[in-house]
Parts: sequence; C-alpha cells; structure tokens
Amino acid sequence: MSAKLTGYDETIVALATAPGIGAIAVIRLSGPQAISICNDLFPSKDLLQQASHTLHVGNIVSHGRIIDEVVVSLFKGPRSYTGENVVELSCHGSPYIQQQLIDACIQAGARMAKPGEFTQRAFLNGKLDLAQAESVADLIASHSAASHQTAMQQMRGGFSKELQALREQLIRFSALIELELDFSQEDVEFADRTQLYALIKTATEVVKHLADSFRMGNVIKNGVNTAIVGKPNAGKSTLLNTLLNENRAIVSDIAGTTRDTIEEVLNIEGVLFRLIDTAGIRESADTIESIGVQKTLEKIKEAGVVIYLFDVNEESAEELRRQVDLFEQDGINYLLAGNKVDIPGEAVVRKKFKDIPDILFISAKAHDHIDTLKQRLVQRVMSGDVNTESTIVTNARHYAALQSVLQSLEDVKQGMDNGLPGDLLALDIRRCLHFLGEITGEITNEDQLDFIFSKFCIGK
Repeated sequence: MSAKLTGYDETIVALATAPGIGAIAVIRLSGPQAISICNDLFPSKDLLQQASHTLHVGNIVSHGRIIDEVVVSLFKGPRSYTGENVVELSCHGSPYIQQQLIDACIQAGARMAKPGEFTQRAFLNGKLDLAQAESVADLIASHSAASHQTAMQQMRGGFSKELQALREQLIRFSALIELELDFSQEDVEFADRTQLYALIKTATEVVKHLADSFRMGNVIKNGVNTAIVGKPNAGKSTLLNTLLNENRAIVSDIAGTTRDTIEEVLNIEGVLFRLIDTAGIRESADTIESIGVQKTLEKIKEAGVVIYLFDVNEESAEELRRQVDLFEQDGINYLLAGNKVDIPGEAVVRKKFKDIPDILFISAKAHDHIDTLKQRLVQRVMSGDVNTESTIVTNARHYAALQSVLQSLEDVKQGMDNGLPGDLLALDIRRCLHFLGEITGEITNEDQLDFIFSKFCIGK
C-alpha cells in the first residue's frame, strides 16, 4: 500500500517489552528521525556514522544527566521491521528508567506510539500484508502450541499466498472480459468461458475450505467453553479436580455443595478447554442454590461442548434418555460420561445403559479412562487432527470477507449460466477481487486500519 496516512512522517517511541520490573527493558523508536534523536542523547559515539544492524554500548544523557547505560541497536530502513529507521535501546528494567528514557526521546522530538503503530507502519511500507500484520497480534497472544503454530504459519504468508494466487487469476480473466468490451462490435471472446467456469469452481473450493477452517481456527485461538453439568453428587467437582490434577473445587458427599460456577483452563493437545464446574441440576427451595442452577442452565447454552456427568449407580437409563433428548432438541454439543463405574463394575454398567450409544464410563475418583475423556473432548470440537501446517483461518474479519467472496463467486457463476454480458460479469469479478483485497489490505481505508491496529499492544 503506497498511500501514507496522517502522522506517519513522525518518529514514534514506546516500550517494546512488557511493563514492570525486569532484568532489561527495550525502548523502540521508528521514523525518519529515530537515529538522530538517539544520537543527540548518546554522546559515546556518532550513531549517524554507524552501519545498520550494529550494536553500541554507552550512556544516555539528557540535560547533562546520565539516565542509564544502554545497548543501542541500529536498523536502517528499509532493512528493518517497520521499513523505516528503527533504534532499540536495551536498558535496565527499572520502570523509572524506562519512563525517563521515553520522556527524553519525546523531549528530543519523538512522540508516543499508538497501539500497534509499529506493525501498522510495517504494513504501510510493504513489509507485511494486512493478514500477516494481524497474525503478529495472534502470535503475541498465543497460549498453546497450536495457536502459536497457526499464527506463525499465517505470519509467514501461507494464507496470503493462497489468496494472491486466486486473485491474480481472477484479475487476468477480468482484464480479458473488459478487453472484449472494446471489441463489442466484432462479437469476439478473449476470455474462454470454459476456463473461467473451471477457475470459479476451483476458487470456490479453495475459499470454502478456508472459510470452513474458521471453526477449528476459532477453537485454536480462543479455546472452548466446556460446561461440566449433571445432578448433585454426580462427581462434577471431583472430575474438574482430576482433569486439572489439583484440588480446585470443594468435594463433599453433601448434595448442592457447588452453588456457583468455577472456571479453569486445561490444555489438551494444544487446544484450550475453559472448564466450567457448575451447580447440580435439580429443583431446590434454597434461594442461593436455585441461582446456581439457573447459572448452570445459562452456561449450557453458552458452552461449545457440554460434559453431561451422571452417577451410573443413581441415574436410570430412562432419565438419561430424557436428558439426551433435551440436548438434541436444543442442538447442544454434548458428551455423555458415566461416573463411579468402579463401584458396580464396567460390565454391569454397560448392560444397564446398553440402549444409549456413545457413553464413556469413567471413575473420576480413581482416574479411570480420564485420558480417553480428554481425547473425546478434542474429537468433539475439532474436525480430525489439528494440522497447523495447513492454512487455518482464525480471524473473524477474514471469515466475513471469505463469505462475501463465496457469494461473489456464486454470482459470477450464475451470471455465466444466465448469459450475462461481459460488463456485468466483470462487475461481479471486481466485487470478488474487492473482498479478497480487503483481507490482505490491498483495499482498505484509514478508519479500518486504525480499528484493526488499535487491538495491538503499545510497542508492537
């Protein structure tokens, strides 16, 4: 993107490392005056005469006062993260020193960076496309191996390359169709409609595959709300403790012990499950317990998957069947887990519930079949194995644009089916190109960019 937005001829500064006390901190500057500003504060050496990608040790001095001894890292544009002159000051990790250095840089001519402004400049200077830039925020926020690998794959441009190949082919056909308009009197076709049909078919398959991956991508990025529900004393709190390998919830033989929801996070095969231990489902005259039951019903509706835990000794097959029917009527993604199987024995229990399929029999207390339960959870929310080497869409903005691309491709196909003239076909193709360009940032506006990058942390 060649157009520069307002304020991008200024030099910016921000703390690039996490705020707080640490061994070291890094202050980052980017812009046309980054090196000269630091040079004014660094009497040890003339930074203007130093080569790019070099390190220099010395004092930062402001108004005759030494603030700190630092390591100065020089990156001259365009060979830098932002494509501009970039300087990073590695200082001691005192919050006071950090603020003093930032204040000194501001007094020397820099201004405080806005959230995400360094990466926004990298996008504007062509170092990253918009999809890659957004993946930087995902990489910083990654909390599992799967979310990390997915963000890395997108930052390396895997998503963008797939879209760019489609866009180039559509641009070629659009140009040929528009060329036909210049020769409308001769009634010629430069764009082979058979090839265009094949391209639309291929493009639709690729885009649909990318759009379908959003469900998995959303799971990898944000985790899955997982409600553990059932009657009082089914062993829900014991199961939560067993899954977490710690005594997080109070366990008691007294029914109704859990009166509010307890939430914890569990990482299973790179997928985060936000486990919610809920109050037992039953009618109660106790006001507080009744509120807990109401919260349980709300959590069931919000959950990505529900573990329905029941006591195999107390629950009848008829009761379980009625509960399954309720889940299916409401479209709940549920997993049946029969608990306390160690008491009567698995053979007895299987015979009791033989008419209800897909029950996993466990003992939360004895840790029996807990690993199998974890595997079932992953299978419930993922479409097969988590292959983060393939392109997985994790961004809701990208997903919405892909849906628009699919609709535009369908319009092109229907237009050809109905024999629409070339000018109308070209219009539909241009709409498709517009939505593809929105993803990579080839088509965007200042308000959209400000919104996207405002979600980044300051210093990135």
